[in-house]
Amino acid sequence: MEVQQWWKLRFSFKSATILVCFLNIITAIFLLHDFFTSPYTRTKLSTANYNSAQLIYIKESEEIRLAMLPVELIKRVKEIEQEGYTKPETAQKKDTKQTAAVDLSKRLKDFRSVNDASSLKALEEWRKRKMERAKQRELEKNGTGSSQA
Repeated sequence: MEVQQWWKLRFSFKSATILVCFLNIITAIFLLHDFFTSPYTRTKLSTANYNSAQLIYIKESEEIRLAMLPVELIKRVKEIEQEGYTKPETAQKKDTKQTAAVDLSKRLKDFRSVNDASSLKALEEWRKRKMERAKQRELEKNGTGSSQA
């Protein structure tokens, strides 16, 4: 009987859960370590297996490849691209700003002239209506005041 109780205590659900969680944590640590290890470090570790002759050959080939790059040509192309982008933009911006300013001033002048004429007409109509209402109120006061007395 003691053998059966020992078996139940050792392999309970609680201990199985703890074991699975422990294995998951260890797996996560290994995965994070691989994820955060840079590729440069991995290649550096793999180059440790090369002998000195192979390392010299690799360094020489990298130097030759870098020497063959047209550095001056690349710099000049970048300068030309920058010149091409900056000059037309500034001239075009000035032209755009000037035309926009002229267009805006014309629109404001037109709006003011139209607005002045229409606002004067509306103001005159408002005054007429106001006078008519005042006359009607005056007549109502006179009519109601005389009928009460």
